[in-house]
Amino acid sequence: METSKPAKAVKNAVKTASGKIADALTPDVPGAPGSAPPSVEEPTTPHDPLPPKPAQGAPQTGTPTGAETGVPATAKGQQGAYLTTANGARLRDTDHSLKAGPRGPVLLQDHHLREKITHFDHERIPERVVHARGAGAHGVFTAYGTAEAVTRAGFLKKGRETDVFVRFSTVLGSRGSADTVRDTRGFATKFYTDEGTFDLVGNNMPVFFIQDAIKFPDIIHAGKPHPDREIPQAQSAHDTFWDFVSLHTEAQHHTIWNMSDRGIPRSYRTMEGFGVHTFRLVNEAGETVLAKFHWKPKLGVHSLTWEEAQLLGGMDPDFHRRDLYDAIEAGAYPEWELGIQVFPDTPEETFAGVDLLDPTKIVPEELAEVQPIGRLVLNRTPTNFFAETEQVAFHLGHLPQGIDVTNDPLLQGRLFSYVDTQLTRLGGPNFTQIPINRPHAAVNDMLRDGFHQHAVHAGVAPYRPNSLDGGNPFPAGDAEHAFVDVPVTVAQAPKVRANPASFDDHYSQVRLFWSSMSPVEKDHIIRAYTFELGKCYHQAIKERQLQCLANIDPVLCEQVATGLGLPAPQPTEPLADVTPSPALSQVGREWPSDGRMVGIVVDPDGDLDGVDEVRRAVFAAGMVPLLIAPHAGVVGGMPVQRTFATGRSVEFDAVLLAGAPAPAPDAVPARDATAGTPATVDPRVLLLVEESWRHAKAVGAWGAGVTVLEQAGVAGTPGVVTAGSGPEALAAVQQLMAAHRVWERFPATVA
Repeated sequence: METSKPAKAVKNAVKTASGKIADALTPDVPGAPGSAPPSVEEPTTPHDPLPPKPAQGAPQTGTPTGAETGVPATAKGQQGAYLTTANGARLRDTDHSLKAGPRGPVLLQDHHLREKITHFDHERIPERVVHARGAGAHGVFTAYGTAEAVTRAGFLKKGRETDVFVRFSTVLGSRGSADTVRDTRGFATKFYTDEGTFDLVGNNMPVFFIQDAIKFPDIIHAGKPHPDREIPQAQSAHDTFWDFVSLHTEAQHHTIWNMSDRGIPRSYRTMEGFGVHTFRLVNEAGETVLAKFHWKPKLGVHSLTWEEAQLLGGMDPDFHRRDLYDAIEAGAYPEWELGIQVFPDTPEETFAGVDLLDPTKIVPEELAEVQPIGRLVLNRTPTNFFAETEQVAFHLGHLPQGIDVTNDPLLQGRLFSYVDTQLTRLGGPNFTQIPINRPHAAVNDMLRDGFHQHAVHAGVAPYRPNSLDGGNPFPAGDAEHAFVDVPVTVAQAPKVRANPASFDDHYSQVRLFWSSMSPVEKDHIIRAYTFELGKCYHQAIKERQLQCLANIDPVLCEQVATGLGLPAPQPTEPLADVTPSPALSQVGREWPSDGRMVGIVVDPDGDLDGVDEVRRAVFAAGMVPLLIAPHAGVVGGMPVQRTFATGRSVEFDAVLLAGAPAPAPDAVPARDATAGTPATVDPRVLLLVEESWRHAKAVGAWGAGVTVLEQAGVAGTPGVVTAGSGPEALAAVQQLMAAHRVWERFPATVA
């Protein structure tokens, strides 16, 4: 499967404003809202619904009980050319209520009005309490076969392809919140295996705030907006969050991950995923091991800078979901490798001194290598957000044979919570019959009736044993790939409300994380703690959290205390002696540039030599070029995707300057607040360059574009290149993009 060339997945032409083919070899930039361009006039000739866009997918068209129907995916969509009621009666008019005369009262008999308004009034279902803000996509998982020695799960056998649906999300915010807030991200994957559905419901951080599920309402209540004012939305920079984590210190490990760059990912495509918990795997011979799941992104792990996140929260709060869908539409398919850390299944359930049942701890990859076991590629966007992304229902108890749970107390509580949640959100026990949730395996469950029952069950004996239905359904054994409840011996012990003593260490792994960061990442963590605690009202909460930081690292504590204007306390516990884990740092490696956005500033009145060649080269490299000009339309036969008024630095991974455009007519503060002080170059272009430089992005220029660098005051600085031609400038910039950012532009203040 081709995963890196947008040109293979999109149209082969870019249409000019006059409708003529401008460039028959260059693909369109993704983002068109429909599958066909609209006409200026309202269409009046009846025709069937337009087909979905090429990048869109849909749930399988099987029945609620798993039978293949053979119908196309569009069979679930609307049919026919004419407007109808929900029962199929064709309608003449949907713009006017039925009245007693043109100026008379509306009649109660208007069944179309009642149906239309009643359905509208019930369009919304309760949003998720957590992970309400999300985006999903379809894809395929291909197994390497490397897990066959440790698990009998059929979908992990070599070469086996399994359909998947993945939902990414933030934890704290409502459905209407912004994508780019500082928060943990959900990474939930539904594998539609032929042995039943497997839901791997994880996060982009390998640890969680709490060790026992009974504390889950506490951490979420603390992180959510204050109940009296319903503020702040989708953020942890407030008193109740820091009050809880500074008192409940087992939360400190997850908190420092949130305060790191991991809390504001650059993209879902550049985000790791973790199963968080330790699972038990069983192979064909009945042998067991313990394992942790990891998703490793092909493009590497990258983040937004703090300023970028703030700008995006205003100019494009949908940035992450837009980035995901545009990448898929462009053919730059998001890709991850699934890996596992494997540990011996010993009675102690520990490895290298780490309690494997403690969800606030990691096992460093240097101690237990992450072994790749398969490849995930997301290649289709949803056809309907509500039907798929909003109604998809995950549950940790959806397990195939060969994978079982452990006694992790957080995992155990989640096994109860997820089903309970779906009963409220999706209106009853038959949520698995919604198309996006339907298994891709035969279903014969003896569960009957209830709200939203779509199956029409035959037979008279939904019980076992029976003879009236010929004994059907029958129990399955190993030969039929039945699920295995691993017969783990439960030690004799009294019933207690307590944790094992090994759960009591709340600081050593937090110190491990801090010690593993590069200097620039440490600077970002200091800034995050300083900002978040600075938003707290009560000094006592700030002082209490500073005490927690003192038990992590004196430099971290001192720097944050200085920013808050408070004294740095001394540690109350011995500082742990840790060995840094390089795998925890995002800095220091090189990654592919697939799907990156390259902004190209052009001057319609200047020299456009080399611009078209650069555009083609960007496409050929698997990236997406966005032409930026004073106005929309076409410049030099090339389509303009952004104007100086609509484009902003945060959209681009790198910027190329092909000209030095003079101020456009709308470059006045009264019309555009970013216009700034007039200059010989449009001030919004200067702002674009200054922001890109400040966000440590690569910037390149040739020809007249070099004068823009000089006017912006960034010429000759690290990561700013000039060249004699456009292709030469692109080559130099693309080499810089491999490291994602030019961090050496800003020397760190801590070692």
